[in-house]
Amino acid sequence: MQFSDFPLDHRILSALTAKGFDTATEIQAKALPHALLGKDLLASSKTGSGKTLAFLLPAVHRVLRTKALSKKDPRVLILAPTRELAKQVFMQLKWLTANMSLHSALILGGENFNDQVKALRRGPQFIVGTAGRVADHLKDRSLFLNGLELLIFDEADRMLDLGFASELKAIDRAADHRKRQTMMFSATLDSAELHYMTREMLNAPQRISVGQANEEHLDIEQRFFFADHIEHKDAMLSAVISEAENKQVIVFTATRSDTERLAKLLEEKNVSSTALSAELNQSQRSNIMNAFSRGQYQVLVTTDVASRGLDLLNVALVINFDLPKMADEYVHRIGRTGRAGQKGKALSFVGPKDWNSFKHVKRFLTQSIEAETLEGFEATFKGYKDKPKKKSNPWKSAAGTNADKPSASQAKPKAKRIKHMEGVDVGDAPLKRKPRKTQDVNDDESAESQENE
Repeated sequence: MQFSDFPLDHRILSALTAKGFDTATEIQAKALPHALLGKDLLASSKTGSGKTLAFLLPAVHRVLRTKALSKKDPRVLILAPTRELAKQVFMQLKWLTANMSLHSALILGGENFNDQVKALRRGPQFIVGTAGRVADHLKDRSLFLNGLELLIFDEADRMLDLGFASELKAIDRAADHRKRQTMMFSATLDSAELHYMTREMLNAPQRISVGQANEEHLDIEQRFFFADHIEHKDAMLSAVISEAENKQVIVFTATRSDTERLAKLLEEKNVSSTALSAELNQSQRSNIMNAFSRGQYQVLVTTDVASRGLDLLNVALVINFDLPKMADEYVHRIGRTGRAGQKGKALSFVGPKDWNSFKHVKRFLTQSIEAETLEGFEATFKGYKDKPKKKSNPWKSAAGTNADKPSASQAKPKAKRIKHMEGVDVGDAPLKRKPRKTQDVNDDESAESQENE
C-alpha cells in the first residue's frame, strides 16, 4: 500500500518522498487507518518492521491538522526504554519535521537536568524521552501533561522489564485529559503486567499483530557453533571477523569487561573496533554510536544496551559471543541485521555456560535450530544430556511392577487418633454431701461434770 493512499498531510508525504519511502510496511498499513481516526492502539510486531513510522506519521499529522487542547503543555509524548532507542526515535522525528514549524525536545537520563528544563520552557509540541527522566520532571513540576493529546509507548514490554512500571503509572495519571489518545507498541503481548497496563491506560484499543517475535526471519541466516571455553571463543571470533570482508559487525557479550577486552583484542589484529556498555555516560555512548553509524569502526562490541531499536542498515553480521538469558532478547539482538529488506547473518557461540540459554532459544523459535562445529575449530563440548525424570511412585520396583506394594487386606489398620484437647459433655455431676456430725448425750454429761469439779 502506498503512503499516498492515506489521508496524510502533503508536507508529510513530501518528507517521505524525499527519503525514498513510497510503500508502507505491513505494520504501517494496518496501524495508520486506526491511528489517524484517533483510536487507541495496541500493536505488536517483530523487530525491523518499521513500527517507528507507524506512530510518528499519525502523531505529526495530528499536530499539523488539529487545534491544540492546551497552549502550554506538549501535545505528543513518546516514551522509549533506553536512551539509545529514544535518540533514534528523536532523529527520525527531526528529519520528518525538518521543513515544518514544529519543535521537539529530547529528555533523557544522564544529561543535564537544567538544560532540559530550559528546553521544556520553550514549549515543544513533541517530547521524546525515557520514563525515568520524564517522571523526574513531573515531580519537579517543570513538566505538565494535563493537555497531552497523544501518549506513545515504544517497546512497552522492555520498559516493564527494566522496572519502570511506577514511572509509567505516574505519567499516565499526569496525562489526564479525557480526549487523550494512547498508542502502545510492544514486541510481545503475552506479559501479565502488560495486560494490566493496557487495561488501565488504554480505552477500547484496536489490537494489531504483525508477525510473532519467534517467527523465522527469512532475511537472516542463523547458525550456532559449539565452543569449549573463553579462549576458544576468542579464536573463533577473530576467524569469523577476518572473513567479514570489512563489513560492519556487532558483537554481543554478557559483561562490560568483555566488551573492552574483545575490542582491544580485535584492535591488536588491526580490526577497527569500539566498546559500548551501560557504564558509559550518555555523551560517550552517543559519540560511539554516531562514529559506528558513520563507518568509522568496523566492529561494535556491546552488551544488550544496543539490542533494541537501533536502525543500522550497514550491519551485515551479528555475533553472540555469549547467548542472552532471555530468549526474546536473542531475537532483538539478531534484528540489528537483515533490516529494510537486506540480507544478514547471525552467528552464536554455544559453550557450557550458554547451554541452558541455547535450549531456551531453541524452544522459543518456531524454526528448527541445532548447534554445529565451526570448521577448523573442533570443540569437545557437544552439549549436555537432559537428566531423566525420577520415578514418582515409591512402591514401584526396579522392574516397574507393583508386586512389592501391600494389598488392601494386608494393609496395617490406622490407629485412631486421640484428640487430647477436645472436651466431652458428661452431663451434671452428682454432689456428695458430708454427713452431719452429732455428739453423744453421755459425752455432754461427762463434760459438764468436769467443768463443775
